[in-house]
Amino acid sequence: MSTSIGSHWRELSSKQQNAFVACFLGWTLDAFDFFVLTYCISAIAADFRVGVEEVSEALFLTLVMRPVGALLFGLLAEKIGRRPTLMINIVSFCVFELLSGLAPTLGWLLVFRALFGIAMGGEWGGGAALAFETLPEKGRGFFSGVLQEGYVVGNLLAAFVYATVFPHLHGSGLLTNWRVLFFLGALPAGLVFFIRSGVEESPVWQAGQAKAAKHSLSRADVARYAGTFLLLVFTMFAFTSFSHGSQDLYPTLLQKGKHFDPAHVGTIAIVANLGGLFGGICFGAWSERIGRRKGIILAALLSLPMIPLWALTHSIVLVAVGGFLMQFMVQGAWGIIPAHLNELSPPAVRATFPGFAYQLGNLLSSRNAKFQLAVARRSFGGSLQMVMALTIAIVAVLVAVLAFFGNDARGRRMEVAD
Repeated sequence: MSTSIGSHWRELSSKQQNAFVACFLGWTLDAFDFFVLTYCISAIAADFRVGVEEVSEALFLTLVMRPVGALLFGLLAEKIGRRPTLMINIVSFCVFELLSGLAPTLGWLLVFRALFGIAMGGEWGGGAALAFETLPEKGRGFFSGVLQEGYVVGNLLAAFVYATVFPHLHGSGLLTNWRVLFFLGALPAGLVFFIRSGVEESPVWQAGQAKAAKHSLSRADVARYAGTFLLLVFTMFAFTSFSHGSQDLYPTLLQKGKHFDPAHVGTIAIVANLGGLFGGICFGAWSERIGRRKGIILAALLSLPMIPLWALTHSIVLVAVGGFLMQFMVQGAWGIIPAHLNELSPPAVRATFPGFAYQLGNLLSSRNAKFQLAVARRSFGGSLQMVMALTIAIVAVLVAVLAFFGNDARGRRMEVAD
């Protein structure tokens, strides 16, 4: 696998490498800032003297505002370019992460997480467009897997920081343990300097500016792509339910349901995210051979036999193995998505079309954490184990069904409309 990675990487020019690194790190750091909250829900609830469900509202607000960011930053990327929009976006989500750590009350924290959601929603579309409009067609599935797993690497970094730093923080006020983690999440703003000095604008966007008429959408194009867009929105609803349903409350399940300490929770999360990292790269690369749809269907259905080990066991070792295998499949399916959505997108709106569909799917699944907690309280005595197991069983099948009825544009040239 390392040989394959090295081979793909060496085939890129320095300009292509810089563009990919910038987009990967942008998505990684964005995800880190999101997942820091998932590891701190219990600590925030204790600090503000409220219930876990009240703090989980912050997850909902982040998710529900992401379509707004996808639309606003997507349109901005179509107008002024992918590169400057990415820089504006990174500064934005770092500022709102810092403000989250400074929140004096739960109400203010919810406000800042909603604003963070706008910034987070804007990163994926423009970043993915910049990456795939710069990279060559060869190896697109592989780079799709690596790029999407920036999300997993962000979760991995959050888990590592939680496991190694959080247990040693016992301050008060602005030095409260969870606040320090949010402050660390504001540091990636420095990535902007690398983008400004080392990354060039998307050549496809530049060509589109020079020949705007060639890349404009007619009414016939809009009608033709409307059906694809709607199907992708529902597909991304299933996908986001798949990922958030297996991730957002999993630290809480480990803490409250299995009574693991922070070090073990962080370690299990690290192992699970390593599974996701390998899964995304493997299935992304494999989709070059078997097709995007088949890769997604296979990964989704293979998650089903992993459910008992992942959710219902209590041994630390077995839970870690289950977490690795579950996220290998969840992120295996996700690793195909960046290339899949960008290949299905019309060139004139590539920074908007995939990201907006993705984040509208997030909007539809934004009550996931609240719904899981409510069902656990009403039907399972507060236990999340069966609720999360049933969630994954349902949405995995839904992902496979929607992928089966979708289109596959594997290998489509980025600058040419179908």
